Amino acid sequence: MDLSQDLLERLFAESLRARSFAHVPYSKYAVGVSLLDEQGRIHIGANMENASYPQGWCAEASALTALRMAGGQRALVAVVTGPGPDIITPCGGCRQKLREFSEPDELVIIAGDPGGIRQRWTLAELLPHSFGPAHLHL
Repeated sequence: MDLSQDLLERLFAESLRARSFAHVPYSKYAVGVSLLDEQGRIHIGANMENASYPQGWCAEASALTALRMAGGQRALVAVVTGPGPDIITPCGGCRQKLREFSEPDELVIIAGDPGGIRQRWTLAELLPHSFGPAHLHL
């Protein structure tokens, strides 16, 4: 997908802003995500930790919920930001969650941190040979 510089900057800024909503009292590792849907709308999410560790959830899951609650059907771009300096990507479970609402060759995933955008991939590059809704023949 070709992104205008203005849209990319807006998605990046929204992902950084989403980090400010993270609830990370244990790891102190705030993650934010902004998703662009098929209608051109931006939805954000942040990670939420819980004292019962497995009960927390990732930023991507939060953003996908916001996308669906607003009537979105597809994620076209995901900008994921962490604290840096290491490049952050969606975890394996979130890659699968993103797969549910995108086409692997079309979804662009962009990694960044407060210092800027670091790298980009398609979901197919991060989740090769993925399992998706079409495999269920519904």
